[in-house]
Amino acid sequence: MILQNAISVFIDTVTSRSDAIVEGLLEHLFLSFVSIFIAILISLPIGIYISRKRKSAEFFIGITAVFQTIPSLALFGFLVPIFHTGATTAIIALTVYALLPIVRNTYTGIVGVDEGIIEAGKGMGMTPRQLLFKVELPLSLSIIMAGVRTATVLTVGVATLATFVGAGGLGEVIYRGLSSWNNALVLAGAIPAALLALFFDFLLKLVEKATTPKGLKINK
Repeated sequence: MILQNAISVFIDTVTSRSDAIVEGLLEHLFLSFVSIFIAILISLPIGIYISRKRKSAEFFIGITAVFQTIPSLALFGFLVPIFHTGATTAIIALTVYALLPIVRNTYTGIVGVDEGIIEAGKGMGMTPRQLLFKVELPLSLSIIMAGVRTATVLTVGVATLATFVGAGGLGEVIYRGLSSWNNALVLAGAIPAALLALFFDFLLKLVEKATTPKGLKINK
């Protein structure tokens, strides 16, 4: 009976607040997608660079690791005086948090490619660029995608804090629920955020399978 009442209250809350939930979901999608896209554009080149200059790997990975140790709210707060409130501040903060998994996995994936395969490619007359795009990146794709998936789930979760810098998102719905002691409203924001993270993870898994060379799919 209690469970039925709770479900009924939750459904009524979702129905009555559907406009706010949909608006928050769209804002959340925008913040998460843009942040991950920018993080990939930044992280992949860095990961490739440090795989060539391995002495600098510890420095770059260390810097991105330091960024992730900063508490989420503190990072948002540090950026507000510079970029003011709004989506820009939220996207910068979320991008910073997404860097480490992608940089680290890109580096790990590339340096983990069998040296014998690299030497065979060189013996066939491949240039460093051809080796990168035809051998190293395809062979390390699953590891790189694991980093992207980790970064995506992390970003979707942290994006709920974007409401504190006026960027909206599902965090706005959660915050309203917390402010009014309305657990149903909190769930109305938290559940879509969790489902969004799972959806992105599933989507990226499909992308990984579609782009992985056939010879590497034997055990998948």
